[in-house]
Amino acid sequence: MTELEQYLRSYMNVTDEDMDIITSYFHVTTLEKGDYFLKSGRVCDKLSFHKSGLIRMYGEHGEKEVTQWISFKGNFVADLNGIVRDQPSRYNIRALTHSELYTISKKDYNNLGHVLPKWPALERALITRCFGFLETRIFALLSMSAEEQYQYLLDMNPDFNQVPLKYLASMMGMTPESLSRVRNKLAVT
Repeated sequence: MTELEQYLRSYMNVTDEDMDIITSYFHVTTLEKGDYFLKSGRVCDKLSFHKSGLIRMYGEHGEKEVTQWISFKGNFVADLNGIVRDQPSRYNIRALTHSELYTISKKDYNNLGHVLPKWPALERALITRCFGFLETRIFALLSMSAEEQYQYLLDMNPDFNQVPLKYLASMMGMTPESLSRVRNKLAVT
């Protein structure tokens, strides 16, 4: 069973036959370090499930890049406004390391509803999980101290230690120097 199938089974009650239909639309793709999954201003034409590597989602604010998220294996990668609403992305999505993905085209994604009558309910379960995750992350950002935020990220995925300091600090809304102090403080305790 692939990582994609394990993930889908953990959030959906789906038969083996339905799983075969869903996964038949996904194909393994790769991004090399520095490759773009999506550039800002373009409409996202695919949705991927992250198999390996690190992928950064970021926007530009003046001359400054602001990291919105770092994706690891086990996450979906896409710009939902592009997939669902055909809107150009405000973000760049770019590989920080060699990354492997299970990818479905937007056309095939939209076709799943015609091929699999249960798809709208299954899709709703996935999107609900994504929104729940975002709500939790926003609450953490707004309510936790810097130390608590950093520990929260490490508890979620220890691989956050692999992310370059400047990107992780940007994602947390602080300078690299401040994050370095947080790391040092937590290392002492």
